Amino acid sequence: MSQHFRLLTERQVQSLLPMPDLIAAMESALAKFSAREVLQKKDFATMSVHELAEVKALLRRMKLPLPQVPVRRTVASARGQRIDLRATLRRSVGAGGALTPLRFRTRRRRTPPLCVLCDISGSMDRYARMLLHFLHAITNDRHRVHVLTFGTRLTNITRYLRHRDVDVALERVAGAVEDWAGGTRIGRCLGDFNRIWSRRLLAQNAVVLLISDGLDADAGDGLAFEAERLSKSCARLVWLNPLLRYAGFEARPAGIRALLPHVDDFLPVHNLETLTDLAHALAKPAPGKVGHRPLAPAA
Repeated sequence: MSQHFRLLTERQVQSLLPMPDLIAAMESALAKFSAREVLQKKDFATMSVHELAEVKALLRRMKLPLPQVPVRRTVASARGQRIDLRATLRRSVGAGGALTPLRFRTRRRRTPPLCVLCDISGSMDRYARMLLHFLHAITNDRHRVHVLTFGTRLTNITRYLRHRDVDVALERVAGAVEDWAGGTRIGRCLGDFNRIWSRRLLAQNAVVLLISDGLDADAGDGLAFEAERLSKSCARLVWLNPLLRYAGFEARPAGIRALLPHVDDFLPVHNLETLTDLAHALAKPAPGKVGHRPLAPAA
């Protein structure tokens, strides 16, 4: 038996010897792994046409899981802090006076809504076009995802992104958005969102992703007031800014200084790695308003 096992092992080893085809396959696999690792860290704005095509394919398969939060409605549970009096009495009636165990209810847990406000102005053009592939993926991955674009006006593109074919969806988005690659009036657009869409979309502990570089043509006029109002209307306000890719980033523009005190997270968004980090950040509790803690230096 041991001799047969030794012979079988030798044959297996011989079959795994580095033959030319096997070496070529291993080199190809290593090259693909290295290329994929480079793409993870490469800035969207510096990618070639071929690299952009590869990254778009990866973005379409990405997901953005949000942690479930308790809601007001309750469900039957084996244990809990709230006694289900009705269920307990109903069971005791059929017990003939014998002691019956208590019945409990616990709060149901549900994934909160996600609302995305994406800046499509001229300074955000290259990043917005790439991130729309990511937004299409998460819109089709789960319910209660709403996406609005803004430049000089606010446009709800959620229904267009719900089309399964990403090319058809983005073609419809392009036809619906009239202010692409134009100016930026962040305060005015946030004001329109607070007045028209906030009550409809931000119920039940909604999370808001604000994708913008914060460069406002109105020099932050009215932006602080609208940002504070938006922050109080949602459970968590996450600002994704591609300018954080610079190690020497400073919050000097008026729009950035107006927004910062009212956001819970201030994160970069310029490559695949930052989108992966976003999922990890959302899985953790909100650390509190950025304006109330030191701003971490950009990596």
